[in-house]
Amino acid sequence: MENQQNLEVWMRGPIEGISVILQPAAHALLQVKEDIPKLLNSEDDQYIWIKPFGMASSAFHVLHIIGVIDRMFTYAAGKSLSEEQFEYLDKENSPNQDISVDEMLDNLNHAVERATNDLKEIDDITLTEERFIGRKMIPTTQLGLLFHAAEHAQRHYGQLLVTIKTVRGLFQQGSIH
Repeated sequence: MENQQNLEVWMRGPIEGISVILQPAAHALLQVKEDIPKLLNSEDDQYIWIKPFGMASSAFHVLHIIGVIDRMFTYAAGKSLSEEQFEYLDKENSPNQDISVDEMLDNLNHAVERATNDLKEIDDITLTEERFIGRKMIPTTQLGLLFHAAEHAQRHYGQLLVTIKTVRGLFQQGSIH
């Protein structure tokens, strides 16, 4: 039998305390939490804000994953975003040399831990309840928001993977300094 740690999160079985309906969202979020630290490390601090070929930076993808999880779970709880959440959203794509890869990874871990704890508190009966996104009050459901948080995190992990490998390759070629 293969070591459980070598298996993707979804292959390891259910996450205790989380509804069977929400298991895919939990698995996707936990997979991101495991995969990003395998991809990024403190040596990447020097170029996490580089935007190769006009693409978003590696830092943006990590910060955006953290922000999306926070925002979608806020909406899923039936709440509006706070001023701090709007400020965070405004700063996701603004280079900030004061934030390190290690700090971003720590923040990612906390965001996913909060999200998985929140998933444990959700009653299946509420999953189809109407919720609203943003100031325009775009209608959706609690389940839609939770699923979107997970799939959006996965989407940006894929973009992060391509971006950081591109930047590292350009550095190795001497194309950027």
